[in-house]
Amino acid sequence: MNFEEAANKALAFRDERDWAQFHNPKDIAISVNLEAAELLEVFQWSGADLVVAAKADKAKKEMADVVIYCIYLADTLGVDLADAISSKIDENARKYPADKARGNARKYTEL
Repeated sequence: MNFEEAANKALAFRDERDWAQFHNPKDIAISVNLEAAELLEVFQWSGADLVVAAKADKAKKEMADVVIYCIYLADTLGVDLADAISSKIDENARKYPADKARGNARKYTEL
């Protein structure tokens, strides 16, 4: 399944339950944040343990929740997510030219 098919499946799931009526931008944005916090919780207290293979399934589910709510928000706001992602990558490419950003984690204002 490609991303467009998955997005359509998420929207169909919502629409079959008549939940769009509850999906105002504020509440969906809150839900994105709450689900992102649940994703972060997967890694809480992992300390120096950066090997998280055992947590991958739970992380996958939480990532899906974040993306589903982003799909709902994009639909509510009339945003084409593929276009938004492409535009943002283009913007980041200008801020972080590969020849300056490769191999370091400095913010673009420090490059």
